[in-house]
Amino acid sequence: MFRMNVIWTFLFWSLSFGILSNGLSANVSSRPAVVNVGALFTLDSTIGRVAKIAIEEAIKDVNANSSVLHGTKLLATIHNSNCSGFLGMVEALRFMETDVIAIIGPQSSVVAHSILHVANELQTPFLSFAATDPSLSSLQFPYFIRTTQSDLHQMTAIAEIVDYYGWKEVIVIFLDDDYGRNGLSALDDALAARRCRVSYKEGITPGDASRSGIMDVLVKIAMMESRVIVLHAYPAAGLMVFSVAQYLGMMGDGFVWIATDWLSSVLDSSSPFRSETMTDILQGVIVLRQHTADSEKKRAFSARWNKLTGGSLGLNSYALYAYDTVWMVAHAIDSFFNQGGVISFSNDSRLQALERSDLHLEAMVIFDGGPLLVKNILQSDFVGLTGHVKFNPDKSLIGPAYDIINIIGTGVRQVGYWSNYSGLSTVPPETLYLRPPNRSSANQQLHSVVWPGQTVSKPRGWVFPNNGKQLRIGVPKRVSYREFVSQVPGTNTSKGFCIDVFTAAVNLLPYAVPYQFIPYGNGHENPSYTELVNLITTGYFDGVVGDVAIVTNRTKILDFTLPYAASGLVVVVPFKKLSTGAWAFLRPFSASLWGVSAFFFLLIGIVVWILEHRTNDEFRGPPKKQLITILWFSLSTLFFAHKETTVSTLGRLVLILWLFVVLIINSSYTASLTSILTVQKLYSPINGIESLKKGDEPIGYQVGSFAEHYLTEEIGISKSRLRALGSPEEYAMALQRDPKKGGVVAVVDERPYIELFLSSQCKFRIVGQTFTKSGWGFAFPRDSPLAVDLSTAILSLSENGDLQRIHDKWLTKSACSSDNTEIESDRLELKSFWGLYLLFALASFAALVIYFVQIVRKYRKTVSGESISDVQGSSHSRRLRTLLSLMDEKHDQSRRDAKRRKLDRSLSAYDEENDLGWDSNRRQSHICLEHGTNVSN
Repeated sequence: MFRMNVIWTFLFWSLSFGILSNGLSANVSSRPAVVNVGALFTLDSTIGRVAKIAIEEAIKDVNANSSVLHGTKLLATIHNSNCSGFLGMVEALRFMETDVIAIIGPQSSVVAHSILHVANELQTPFLSFAATDPSLSSLQFPYFIRTTQSDLHQMTAIAEIVDYYGWKEVIVIFLDDDYGRNGLSALDDALAARRCRVSYKEGITPGDASRSGIMDVLVKIAMMESRVIVLHAYPAAGLMVFSVAQYLGMMGDGFVWIATDWLSSVLDSSSPFRSETMTDILQGVIVLRQHTADSEKKRAFSARWNKLTGGSLGLNSYALYAYDTVWMVAHAIDSFFNQGGVISFSNDSRLQALERSDLHLEAMVIFDGGPLLVKNILQSDFVGLTGHVKFNPDKSLIGPAYDIINIIGTGVRQVGYWSNYSGLSTVPPETLYLRPPNRSSANQQLHSVVWPGQTVSKPRGWVFPNNGKQLRIGVPKRVSYREFVSQVPGTNTSKGFCIDVFTAAVNLLPYAVPYQFIPYGNGHENPSYTELVNLITTGYFDGVVGDVAIVTNRTKILDFTLPYAASGLVVVVPFKKLSTGAWAFLRPFSASLWGVSAFFFLLIGIVVWILEHRTNDEFRGPPKKQLITILWFSLSTLFFAHKETTVSTLGRLVLILWLFVVLIINSSYTASLTSILTVQKLYSPINGIESLKKGDEPIGYQVGSFAEHYLTEEIGISKSRLRALGSPEEYAMALQRDPKKGGVVAVVDERPYIELFLSSQCKFRIVGQTFTKSGWGFAFPRDSPLAVDLSTAILSLSENGDLQRIHDKWLTKSACSSDNTEIESDRLELKSFWGLYLLFALASFAALVIYFVQIVRKYRKTVSGESISDVQGSSHSRRLRTLLSLMDEKHDQSRRDAKRRKLDRSLSAYDEENDLGWDSNRRQSHICLEHGTNVSN
């Protein structure tokens, strides 16, 4: 009975829910016979023509498949927006007056910006298969679902192509509406992330792209530096741009044209395309196309498409996305019904509050099931014609990828792919998805491209602008070392080594470079080179030519050419000639080496005395005699003239090692003294930057040089010690003057200046090594292609010898400047012999340890036989005296020595008996000795 009540209650509730209506709400059954959706796009556009067919075929396939909507028919009403925001808004409002639960479209991003605010209010999902504007955010428009890829990914692909070929600047021609402007913004951001930039951008007015207007734009672009042009437009305007570019000769050698996917849509849907258009105006263009995975389903639909259109209309990627969008809606509606969703609408109370008018605003209703339907759409997960259809958490389709194609002849050639997963590759993204992601530069690959002008060589991507603008080249106005760069009096021209190198390099460029030299400085002192190069970053100078050092803090903000002159900081000091003098024999060794040598000479005497004292009579006797013996033995080893013999094994070992040390010391001393007495020597107390760092004397540097910053910031020398010097004459005066009287102990400057200084000043020398490794280069703004081309020209000058000839012309050296051998002292230091002394010290220590171990063992045997006194103090005193006596006592002869002396006496007695003729006794004694018996017995 209870079961029957439940069944009747359920049937009654179902009938009531499906039949009754309440007020202004219109309810239908959860599985109605028909579900209405709308479609909004431009019917006579490139995308609209194929989208109409694709949507109609998708509706047929959905209705033919009973497993999707389970008998419910899907009907689509198509309205034409005519690519107008206003008409799009009107057509969208017309849909709101009906029971449409979802709208496929709009096609145009401009229309989307107009009508999506209505979608938010009336909760109707809009699924766009063609609105690629990146600014159409799901956060701003929660009922907007993009069922294709955003231009954000397309612009990233273009930026990676530009970076792959090493170009740094691009020109963008775009349609001046929401679609074009927001696409340009995304491209600008993507390029900036790769240290590239949009150097110029020009918008085209939508719907009014006249040939004359486009010609004005392209004439202006032709006068500019960059030759990489990105075209982001609609088909009509885009093809007009290519036509005018062909007329102006801008589709030839040196130009690079990159078109967004609008052109691939035209090419694919207009197949076969007009051969004259392909041949004449599109040769060498790189085009992007939304990538759709190859599959059996896609090939079957393509064959079906050809039958439907008779080959007059090609199938492009937007048609595939339109087809999958219908299936996406169908699957979402099916899930909507399965979850108990009911198609119902209600009026907006805010519209009812408005005064009644002829607009019939009260007819617009809110779709109550909108939030649930949007949720189901975003949970789509199926395989369509475009591949795997699924959304990311950010409500965008997974796996964004593009085909990169190159127009050649009357067809196109695929040169690679771009995917958000692995960047540029020649392998389809579907294959790369099975591998770990790899975005390394070595993994970025594309096939060769035939560029405009029928060349396969990669275009340089820029030329010098042909618009009459001259480069403003800053030149330092030096007052010293004018051989490097100086201003010709009474003119704006400059001369010098650096100027000649720059002029020769510019003459090797394959294009003309108009420039003018702008002197920088007050003419009274050398300018600050840091301030000079910083003017490039402000745009005051287009480059700087001169003796500019390439240092780290400058390379962070500027680009430099390859060095045309080697440089680096060196230390210059005055020197004096060393005379032999009465005390020349002391100069071979430093004071520390003399002291350590004397210590070890004394040490060898003490160590040998300790080891020989108990066993060798020559090291025994009164204390005075033993002290004299130690001193004599120590000094006599210097000349190998020691008369004392060593008898202990340890003593002989230590002495052998010491004599080896003495041999090395004597040889080194002799060689150094010979050099001092026979060769004229130079001397300076400063031997490099380390000596300067440890001292506190003043140091000179050149005004305007980076040496001041390097010495204070990198080396850590106090700024109070630095003295600014403005000319070679000031160098010489400061170096000759006593540091306490206003002079300097040394001058730190770059090597080219110092070499020129020493060519006329033979009283000074370079000491130590060059402690910075840098060079001179020409400075230009970041990413300047002129820096790259001039670097190639400088290499050519170096290889053909012109660079050396320019150097010899301006920087000829005299005889004394070539003698720039670093001054080093001939004095021998302790560091050259510490290994020998360490070896000897270890050997001596080991010998003493062994000796004292033997003494301690003997001491223990002696103490163990003595009685222990009751008084502790006397016991310690007696043990100490015992230890000292053992160390001082004469060592007894061993038993073996006693037997040897006894045998010697026996042999002597035997000889005496032999002399007296006692033959019988001799034989008897001989027999007794052999048998060990006593003769007396």
